[in-house]
Amino acid sequence: MTEFITVATFNFAHEITVLKSILDHEGIPYLFQNENLISVDPLATFAYGGIQLKVHPNDLDQVKEILDHLDNNLKIV
Repeated sequence: MTEFITVATFNFAHEITVLKSILDHEGIPYLFQNENLISVDPLATFAYGGIQLKVHPNDLDQVKEILDHLDNNLKIV
């Protein structure tokens, strides 16, 4: 996992629900760092820098495209 890089940061666990489904469907390996911690204590998001989406550099362009599509069309991320 040391090769994975942070692509996006989210403040709350509910913000990543749809994104996780899309990444799973596309077969893109990912890691949401701090997801469980912030799910248990939502105010910890400010102390730990939010939930960080980490992906392998080879998938970076595809993930950025997915994030742009979600942000422009659904206004959820």
